[in-house]
Amino acid sequence: MMNTAELVQRARQAKTMIPGFNIPYLPMMAPVVQALRDTNSMGLIMVARLEWVKFAAGSSRAIRDEFAREKDTRHTRLHLDHVPVIDEDGATVEYLAIIREALELGYESVMIDGSRLPFAENVRCTREIVALAQAHGVPVEAELGAVFGHEAGPLPSYEELFASGQGFTDAEEARRFVVATGVDWLSVAIGNVHGAISAATRDQQKVAARLSLPHLEAIHRAADLPLVLHGGTGIRSDDLRQAMRYGIAKINVATAIRQPYERALATSVDAARQAVYDATRAVLEDELAIAGNAALLLPT
Repeated sequence: MMNTAELVQRARQAKTMIPGFNIPYLPMMAPVVQALRDTNSMGLIMVARLEWVKFAAGSSRAIRDEFAREKDTRHTRLHLDHVPVIDEDGATVEYLAIIREALELGYESVMIDGSRLPFAENVRCTREIVALAQAHGVPVEAELGAVFGHEAGPLPSYEELFASGQGFTDAEEARRFVVATGVDWLSVAIGNVHGAISAATRDQQKVAARLSLPHLEAIHRAADLPLVLHGGTGIRSDDLRQAMRYGIAKINVATAIRQPYERALATSVDAARQAVYDATRAVLEDELAIAGNAALLLPT
């Protein structure tokens, strides 16, 4: 079986991307896997720490157990998404223990998020996780720059953030970070934003974001490794398709499948699962136009 590091490298070389679908509610997993299977697509099943703290994913173990029941090795791999050193509420997180447990549970890739730290501290924490994960043969994703959206407090307007470049990943810092840490993939900030997760705002329509493609191109040249786009929901399709030319090999999708599940749950769990299936297919076939990517990524 091809490992996740090889798959993401192949996606970069083929100028396509592998979607990662966040699972904040366990019943969402089966329809996501089915949609990947039905469209002959490869994707990651993901859980972030905030999805068992602020939603109902349960734990990294609960997601692993559900994945063991639903997985299809031709279409899915299991990824541990955002484990922050400092979370969106400013709290210190026991990131090392969380990631160590995930590796022992069999997660096939992991993410350490030191983006709220000074550069040197982000390097130190990321290097620590890279060493730990390498012992398990597992690739590591890190983040440099500030992908806003999870914070509870008010932010400047999107247009103000984009025009100022506030929080954008710096290309030269990206080069230095990759060399210093040995990280496998880098999540970058180039105009993308996370969907809101606070109870007061999580059901609101996400801001329509766009990407600074010249900035992305500079980062890709400097870092020379697969890049990751968080906050994939709501970005205009033309930007997403162009981003694949400049190294985006993995994209995270959460709001686009979570909100339909939550809305349809008022009717029934079956209706909510169908909503997730339909939304996942729409992401693969229409928004990203990458349905069928398994044929590009996997040996026949």
